[in-house]
Amino acid sequence: MKNITKLLVIIFIVSSAKITGQVLKPGDGINLTFFNIQEKIQGQYYIQDNGKIQLPYLGLINTVNRDFSTIRNEIIDKYSRIYRNPELNIQPLYRIDILGEVGKPGVYYASGFESLTDILAKAGGETNDADLDGIYIIRDNSKMEINVKDIFENGNSMLDIGIRSGDKIYVPRTWWVTARDASVIVSGVAVLVAIAGLFTK
Repeated sequence: MKNITKLLVIIFIVSSAKITGQVLKPGDGINLTFFNIQEKIQGQYYIQDNGKIQLPYLGLINTVNRDFSTIRNEIIDKYSRIYRNPELNIQPLYRIDILGEVGKPGVYYASGFESLTDILAKAGGETNDADLDGIYIIRDNSKMEINVKDIFENGNSMLDIGIRSGDKIYVPRTWWVTARDASVIVSGVAVLVAIAGLFTK
């Protein structure tokens, strides 16, 4: 039991290190949750274009060139000056694009702790034509292959595969659907050619 507990602690520390070392960008945000404060100041708050984030009773917090752990510690410290022993949870909200064969492609927010299934659910889930084995990440115009099978089997979070602010998760279409569509186009062209031939005779 002690070894299992130690392993869980190590996993938590490693996962936390991955997320706390990341930098928040304008458009990203934080999810602020209080557990022992009656005032309704918890919620989601987003970073402005100038790199600052406005929080209740704290005013503006600068996020420029600062990793998430530094920002989080400052927020905790400042709220501790207002409330006695506040119990709060602060999670980052990274902007990501979910594209391709999903129900509602677009921009969504993720903390990094979600699974790939959770991420896809945000965008309405995958379509019937989706190739889940071919999912990849686009970062800074570069394509990053990921082991989707391993992610699904082991329940890895997006944090485990290194999701970052601004990443694009692309769900491609299965090859047979693409081939089917291509054959339809070829057939359509053939029909038009045949019709045109009738008029030229």
